[in-house]
Amino acid sequence: MGIMDFIKGELLEVIEWTDDSRDTLSWRFPDEDKAIKNGAQLIVRESQVAQFVYLGEFGDTFGPGKHTLVTDNIPVLTKIKSWPFGFNSPFKADVYYVTTRLFTGNKWGTANPVMLRDDDFGMVRVRAFGTYDFKVVDTKTFLREVAGSDHNFRLDEFSDTMRSRIVSVFTDAIASAKVPVLDVASRYGELGDALLPLINPAVQSKYGIEIASFIVENVSVPPEVETAIDKRSSMAAIGNLNEFVKYQMGKGFESGGGTGAAGTAAELAVGFGLAQQMMKDGFAGHAAPTIGVPPIPGPLPTAAGAAPAGAAAALPELLSPADAAQALGVSEADVMAVLESGDLKGKKIGSAWRISRAALTAYMSA
Repeated sequence: MGIMDFIKGELLEVIEWTDDSRDTLSWRFPDEDKAIKNGAQLIVRESQVAQFVYLGEFGDTFGPGKHTLVTDNIPVLTKIKSWPFGFNSPFKADVYYVTTRLFTGNKWGTANPVMLRDDDFGMVRVRAFGTYDFKVVDTKTFLREVAGSDHNFRLDEFSDTMRSRIVSVFTDAIASAKVPVLDVASRYGELGDALLPLINPAVQSKYGIEIASFIVENVSVPPEVETAIDKRSSMAAIGNLNEFVKYQMGKGFESGGGTGAAGTAAELAVGFGLAQQMMKDGFAGHAAPTIGVPPIPGPLPTAAGAAPAGAAAALPELLSPADAAQALGVSEADVMAVLESGDLKGKKIGSAWRISRAALTAYMSA
């Protein structure tokens, strides 16, 4: 081998990259200390960009096509090297190929809950995850901020690098948009489209990429906030609380009471009705008639000095000891004595006695 053959073998004549992968973002041409020949051919395929770097500085950028590397075609590199006699000798430079096609289905998510200010819940912790599609739009910024001087920068490295950055941008964007948490959980598709104009300016200027689509698949809140949302939904489903209680009362009466929700509601409603009636009577039993209760047939037997029979006929269905004493014309202590002896049948509720009209009639007739 002659000296000229050796020199020719040390010069690069064709520079190209045939990408046989689907996950490579940038690739540095392996020059192996070979110099690039004047007039060498640079081939850049569709969805590729070639970037020259000389002594740590960015040189010329080439898009798709076949390029002959001469002085007129690489003005930036010529200016950096400052060849005094033009570009007539071989030169050394790194050539980076960057893939500009769309990379789809990349996952993002919050490793820890992020704090947001919400109009409904105040400060709330939110977790979120989804997918996004992106492509490189600024080769120099991407190489400088993301890929660096990596010989073969792949998608898995990018995912690890960008996951936290995307989450940070998402957090800032959703905070700026001031979207309520309840709306976030119900409008995932609209949310992604709405956040794109807020996310893209940040990622383009910082990382040289553009997010083509940003998809929010899920936004979750802590369990206690979910419980509060469920309670609010339940109250909204009930609607008019008064009508709901009436409906439950009707169901309770229809089923004959019981221990279910309908029976409990009916019992409570009846209890409230009795309490209102006692409040209306002032707890003194002013012989206020109960609506729908028929009078006792015939005169009520009384002791000497008892109240007239007309007053007895107006007795309510349920009496207190004071009511019975007034109807019989005796003292309340006398009524209490016969109640405690068992001669007069009554029901003791707590510390208070209640006597049915039938029991009082039976006692006086005995």
